[in-house]
Order: sequence, then structure tokens, then C-alpha cells
Amino acid sequence: MMAPFYKLGAFGDETALLIAFLVGIGFGFFLERAGFGSARKLVAQFYLRDLAVFKVMFSAIVTAMLGLTYLAWAGYLDLSLVYLVPTFWVAQLVGGLLLGIGFVVGGYCPGTSIAATATGRFDGLVYVAGFAVGTLGFAIASPLFDGLLGAGELGPTTLPQALGVPYGVIVFAVVVLAVAGFAGATWIERKMAARDAAAVTR
Repeated sequence: MMAPFYKLGAFGDETALLIAFLVGIGFGFFLERAGFGSARKLVAQFYLRDLAVFKVMFSAIVTAMLGLTYLAWAGYLDLSLVYLVPTFWVAQLVGGLLLGIGFVVGGYCPGTSIAATATGRFDGLVYVAGFAVGTLGFAIASPLFDGLLGAGELGPTTLPQALGVPYGVIVFAVVVLAVAGFAGATWIERKMAARDAAAVTR
């Protein structure tokens, strides 16, 4: 059978919701097991002491990208049916900056804050309450941001389309970038650990 299964009618809406729920539970479980339910571990990346978040998330991106690529090349996945979020680069740039600031200040992103809340962390609960109120406030005030929300519209654009290069070239470049990023992150962690150790011995 060829994927994506839902788009090709292998199961209906109810089964799709159940699968989404189970995948979400699994995602939250592994987030917590990786230590990403702790604000201290998450913000350590911004101090360059622990870049586990960078490594894990980059691993997930590369794994998904390679999986989709090879399944498509093998004829088991129709990439044209995979949903792409439309690109509004101006709005998404502003949203990314706001999310990044919230991440640094609060110590969580929305997903990790829910994982933290599920394990009983009060700071995670406060963060969840904060972004829930913010989401409600934005929904109420959204007519004021109509111009921003539609800014930089490019439609469902992919990197190969935007850069005008073959899909395989992008895949190869991302893999090379991931390898270099892992090596660089490990080097930075070692340098920071050596610096902290030297500071302690003074």
C-alpha cells in the first residue's frame, strides 16, 4: 500500500484522530525521557553548555527528511499528497522571533511545557497557562493583525522550489549541515565544560 495512508483513504477521520493522539503521547513521552521537560536543560542550550536540544531536534528533522525521501524514491510514498504548510515568510519570521524570545525567557516551548506539566512541574503549568491566554488574546485581536498574517505569502513552497535546485541536492546539503552541526555542537560543549572547570578551580 502507498502512503500517505489517510490521503489515499486507507482509514477515516476517527482512526486518523486516534493515530494522532497516540503519536502525540509517544512524542511527549520521548520528550520527557530525553530530559526536555526540564527548563534548566532546555535553556542550557542558550548558554552553550548543553546542546542536546539542537542535536535531538536536528536528528528528528534529518530522519524524517531521509525517510520521506527514500520512501518516495522507492515508490511507497506520494510526496505530492503530503500536506505542506503555506509559507508566509514575514509573518513566520515575526512568529519565530516571538517564540524564541518566549523560549529564552520562559525556559520552554509549547510542546515541552505540556510535557513538563504532565509530569507535575509547576513552571510548566504556568507556561501552558501563559500561552493559552496569549492564544486566546491573539484570536480575539486577530483582525488587527490581518496585514501581518498575510505578509510574505509564497504558498506551499519548498526549499528546492525556492532555490531552484534539485530535491536531492537539498537533502545532501542538509545531511552535510547536520554532520557539521553535530561536530560543532560537541566541540562547543567541550570548550564550555573546560572553561567552567577552569573557573571552578580558580
